[in-house]
Amino acid sequence: MSGIVTLGVVQFACSDDVAENVATASRLVRDAAARGANVVLVQELFEGLYFCQEEEAVHFDRARPLEGHLTIAAFADLARELGVVIPVSFFERRNQAFFNSVAMVDDTGTVLGVYRKSHIPDGPGYEEKFYFRPGDTGFRVWQTRFGAIGVGICWDQWFPEAARAMALTGAEMLLYPTAIGSEPGRPDFDSMEHWRITMRGHAAANLMPVAAANRIGAETVGGKTQTYYGSSFIAGAAGELLAEAGRDGEAVLTARFDRAALARQRAAWGLFRDRRPDLYGAIATADGG
Repeated sequence: MSGIVTLGVVQFACSDDVAENVATASRLVRDAAARGANVVLVQELFEGLYFCQEEEAVHFDRARPLEGHLTIAAFADLARELGVVIPVSFFERRNQAFFNSVAMVDDTGTVLGVYRKSHIPDGPGYEEKFYFRPGDTGFRVWQTRFGAIGVGICWDQWFPEAARAMALTGAEMLLYPTAIGSEPGRPDFDSMEHWRITMRGHAAANLMPVAAANRIGAETVGGKTQTYYGSSFIAGAAGELLAEAGRDGEAVLTARFDRAALARQRAAWGLFRDRRPDLYGAIATADGG
């Protein structure tokens, strides 16, 4: 196991051409690897436009099973070539079920497993409940040559319970592929700082790096247009911003971490030692009762 890990994050604008998006993501992953990245995060559902702006059955045609998935195979080849770990976001079809998923591809090109998004949003412009079942995998942590990696997907990033669950099951870093931007009908509302602060809190509360990859650009689906605000970032174990992208423009971010030093810090700080799970029963209820 490598003691030093460099996290990489990429962001870009998506078209509705799968091959074009795969080529763009691959180019940026190569760039991150050339800068020393061992783990490279690409944004949510990057194969096409964020189709969840509307509810139309035709978009189910975008889903593919894990087995024989051409995009995952392409990134498995890339991961093997570059010797990097790549979580690959995809719209998964499993028989009659549909999920918003991530396949974790390790540096040998092996698919270690799949995480299915647990928290599914349902609001104007983000109408994911029409398409995706809530995930049935539970929160996953994968052991890789570059550390234990936990991955949540977009709306998952707003829930401290998800981050803590991954930390408790051994995660050393938390990664969140994302698609977030403007809110339909609320042109004066900007969630970017709230979005970042929430995840930076997960980093500080769990004393581990957190990274998010978001898309950029204006996308029109079914006559509706949303603008995604980028602002991808990597936060350190105290929640500090170590690398950040702008609201538009392609970006490749990297940040270097000493895993052993972080492990010592987590142990010494006492946050996990002093937890009182016997007092947290309300968290496992819907209404605190």
